Amino acid sequence: MSTKYATLASEIVELIGGPQNVRSAYHCQTRLRFELRDEAKVRSSELNATDGVATTRSAGGTFQVVIGTHVKDVFEEIDRELRSARVETGAPTPDDGTKRKKGVFGSIIDFIAGTFQPIVPALSGAGMIMALLAVLVVTNVISRESQTYVVLSFMANAVFYFLPVFVAISAADKLKTNRFLAGVVAAMMLHPSWTALVTAGEPVSLFGIIPVTLASYGSTVIPILLIIFVQSFFERWLNRVIPNAIKLVVVPMVVFLVMGTLALTVLGPIGTVMGGWLATFFTFLTENAPWLPPVIIGALLPIMVMFGVHNAIAPLGFAQLAQMGYDSIFGPGAIVSNIAMGVASLVVAVRTEERKLRQIATAGGITGLMGITEPALYGVALPKKYPLIAAMVGGGAGGLFVGLTATHRFAVGTSGLPAVFLYIGGDTLQYFFNILIALGIGAVVTAVVAFALSFRFEKTHAGEDAALAAGLNLEPEAPTPTVAGGSVATATRTGLTEVTSPVQGTVIPLREVADAAFASGAMGPGVGIEPTDGQIVAPAGGQIIAAMDTGHAFGILTDDGVEILVHVGVDTVQMKGTGFSGALAQGARVTAGQRLVTADLDAIREAGHPATVILVVTNATDADSITVKAQGTVVAGEPVLTVTR
Repeated sequence: MSTKYATLASEIVELIGGPQNVRSAYHCQTRLRFELRDEAKVRSSELNATDGVATTRSAGGTFQVVIGTHVKDVFEEIDRELRSARVETGAPTPDDGTKRKKGVFGSIIDFIAGTFQPIVPALSGAGMIMALLAVLVVTNVISRESQTYVVLSFMANAVFYFLPVFVAISAADKLKTNRFLAGVVAAMMLHPSWTALVTAGEPVSLFGIIPVTLASYGSTVIPILLIIFVQSFFERWLNRVIPNAIKLVVVPMVVFLVMGTLALTVLGPIGTVMGGWLATFFTFLTENAPWLPPVIIGALLPIMVMFGVHNAIAPLGFAQLAQMGYDSIFGPGAIVSNIAMGVASLVVAVRTEERKLRQIATAGGITGLMGITEPALYGVALPKKYPLIAAMVGGGAGGLFVGLTATHRFAVGTSGLPAVFLYIGGDTLQYFFNILIALGIGAVVTAVVAFALSFRFEKTHAGEDAALAAGLNLEPEAPTPTVAGGSVATATRTGLTEVTSPVQGTVIPLREVADAAFASGAMGPGVGIEPTDGQIVAPAGGQIIAAMDTGHAFGILTDDGVEILVHVGVDTVQMKGTGFSGALAQGARVTAGQRLVTADLDAIREAGHPATVILVVTNATDADSITVKAQGTVVAGEPVLTVTR
């Protein structure tokens, strides 16, 4: 298990009220989702200001912390900390009776979302195989009669045929019941012998008294959801009334006999009827109002995401795909909406004059085009407002074309540009070309609306720039001081700042640092240095504006405004100061080359942490350019970065 995000996880748990305030936790593609006992205990302002947290929201009965696409790694640390805290402190468990009451609608959304979310990766993987298979058939690389097609086809279809088993396991996890007992009950409904009885079509009964309804349950979802919902209550009741001495054997036996019988005689048939109603509804929409779902989803998906409602609608697409072989309810509208949001964010990146926002909007736009819109939605669209309007208008326009052409997808996948191949199927490229046109319409309309609105909502600073050009409000330039060895420690506000190496060692690219937060550039540009000496010195003259008590990290503000972070080792905060000595305190002034701390490199490595010294510029958005000046072996005090301002 990765420990890269242990510090961030610890901070998040503390700021949401501690482990005792968490009833349950799970995650989606970009967000941590917590069910809290008391949201009033959340320190929202501090949480939103935490490095690594994009924003927070409370919706659909859950408190959401937006992290990004690496949320799974953060969640692993969150989960580990919550489990550890419950063991050590006796914090309440999810079944202690403190569950916050929800409305019926909120409970349904929570159950559906929690059930289907873990299955999405499997459905997406199978969907992409189906898309590949469709491409190979349409381009005549293989035929439907070939053995290659047969093998690839059952690889892709396996997850859909056995979908009731996966839904049963996931629903059992959500309902806090035994996942294996649930999986076995679902497997009973797919057993070859049962399939043979259904195919034969002759009446079947138990003990000659209880009639069994013949129905095929492969690829269905509603029957098994209903069955596991009932099973969760029945199993918990059995665990209360059956003595512990025989519980291990008796509970599973009774569950299989009772729930297997109910599944085949009552609950399964009821679910099948409900599924038939749903199929009738899908057919009605397809024949009478095919334009409606993609227009609604295309225009309103961002709002649905904000309130978590999309988690209740997306499974309708899964159900339609399982029953009818295609999805026209959710997927087509979702992809045009996501592309529209990505385009709106990129327009902001072009139009804004705020450097930090430009970086956020560019990254959010790119991830939006790939199908992950939360960074663009929460980081750009909601704060600026006009990108949200443009994305909704563009998404609705693209959705309208999708609906009028009855375009649908043949498999499940993330709703971004790579998903266009999911629209190849039925031995035709018609839907593939349709979705490309729809995305083009949505992108163009979004861009036009966003550009038009930007002239009203984006404030220009031409007057300020003119004043600066005229020499107004400029501070007098200071002489450029130097340090021993000739390396420049600081420079004038309009010149260069050379940042020197804080340690002797070998320079490595920042992307090779074994910490995702630094390697991704999220903390700022810079370099890593594999040290050969434990003497860590100041890379420039200035004031220490941040110093960890553990002695492993220092923030330095140079005299001309460059903010530099020196971080010794990866995850060394966990050492709690062990291996670090003589650290300077926050507030101290330093000159370039002055010792900051002495680090015991052997102790760091023995503790299981990389000893890499990380050097980054944290206010890079205030600089015109930052250039790496050194590679290979360096000595402390040798220039490694040049900051142009």
